[in-house]
Amino acid sequence: MVNSAAEAYKRQQILTATPEALTLMLYNGALRFMAEGREALENKKIEEANTALQKAQNIITEFRVTLNMEYEISHQLMPLYNYVYDRLVESNMKGDLAQLDEAKNIVTELRDAWAQAMVKARKEKGKQNDAS
Repeated sequence: MVNSAAEAYKRQQILTATPEALTLMLYNGALRFMAEGREALENKKIEEANTALQKAQNIITEFRVTLNMEYEISHQLMPLYNYVYDRLVESNMKGDLAQLDEAKNIVTELRDAWAQAMVKARKEKGKQNDAS
């Protein structure tokens, strides 16, 4: 019962989230799956590691396919996403924790920058609302 209530709450959060908040959730999800994959690799649980790292790869793929290339920032993000994806694949295939850590560090920086941009945008929107 508690689990279904938690799942319903999580589902509602996702359904009502702004695109910006969904992006932040995806970054956090990718990082969570990378952490799960790392722990599984450390414990020699190859199947679990594969599942977790593929979930992280799927999130990075989602970022790649949804980039709007009309914006200059997208041309900077695409190579980063490609690099992260390649590191995830390599770490998954070879059990290479260093490559996984490298991917995690990049995604952490992207997530943190995204969160800061959301805060800044919220403040600017607040100033615009105050002015009107």
